[in-house]
Amino acid sequence: MDIPTLILFVVGLGLLIAGAEALVRGASRLAAAIGISPLIIGLTVVAFGTSAPEMAVSSVSALNGTADIAVGNVVGSNIFNVLFILGASALIAPLIVSQQLVRLDVPIMIGVSVLALIFIADGVLNRLEGAVLFAGIIAYITFLIVQSRKEKDKQVWAEYEQEFGEKPKGASGVLLNLGFIVAGLVALIVGSRWLVDGAVAIARALRVDEVVIGLTIVAGGTSLPEVATSIVASIRGERDIAVGNVVGSNIFNILAVLGMAGLVAPQGLPVSASVLHFDIWVMIAVALACLPIFFTGLKIARWEGALFLLYYAAYTAYLIFDATGNAALPAFRSAMLLFVVPLTVLTIAVTVFQEIRARRRLPATPA
Repeated sequence: MDIPTLILFVVGLGLLIAGAEALVRGASRLAAAIGISPLIIGLTVVAFGTSAPEMAVSSVSALNGTADIAVGNVVGSNIFNVLFILGASALIAPLIVSQQLVRLDVPIMIGVSVLALIFIADGVLNRLEGAVLFAGIIAYITFLIVQSRKEKDKQVWAEYEQEFGEKPKGASGVLLNLGFIVAGLVALIVGSRWLVDGAVAIARALRVDEVVIGLTIVAGGTSLPEVATSIVASIRGERDIAVGNVVGSNIFNILAVLGMAGLVAPQGLPVSASVLHFDIWVMIAVALACLPIFFTGLKIARWEGALFLLYYAAYTAYLIFDATGNAALPAFRSAMLLFVVPLTVLTIAVTVFQEIRARRRLPATPA
């Protein structure tokens, strides 16, 4: 593995991050200009903008025939978003969860995760299935925008200025933000190609499967915008945005990123056996875990954040052990399946039961 390959990978990653930042800045301010509230901006423009690197990388990978990176990037990013990003953000400060996320967006995230499993169960995501997924993101965005437009403009601007600063002024402001969007898209396209080329070269030089590179290095690298957005939001006290960004990004990854990759892949998008038999199930389990954890107190406590991080470390260790044929893999797998996972399920079940009992004891709110 030569130095130019590493430089190509690092510069590509840098362009992805810079491009996502420019895209989010321009698109957020333009969205607010037409009356879309910050809550919806967080769930759509910001969440989807920070997922733009995944879109670029997976689409380029699908076109180049490196399907393992395309699929691994989506699955790995969704796992990384919940376990690492929410875990790290919750350690900084307990994260606030809105009721809309529990009632609507998290169930949608779980539903589209299961739908993705159904579509790839035969080992390939064909173009029709990709089109169905992509149509889903259009329907989801349309629904959220319609809901947002019901709010009054003054309320939208008050919330926007609190979250993002002053509103754009005049035609020059609109042109400036359009410039941010164009520059961001160009950086994403160029950066994604360089990142994929570098990742493939690294995988081949180290004799590591491309799917492992996609699940770890590429997934973590393309999720850096989500890391920055959620952790900064947590530090600033905007802790509901931190959670909404992750949930919205995961929905976008499955419906838009995976859907687009399936659409552009010449012969459909083949899925490796390891992703089909293990990683996709981890992604679904992580999505399911969000519902009870978000439900309890409508927040993610610090201990739950630590639990998320522990599981991400365990997942990464499993991938490394499996890729290297480490003799410790059977013992590690047994410890996780027979002790750690059951104990976690029991702990969450008890916490949910206590939450339900506490809510039943609350006095009824007078009409």
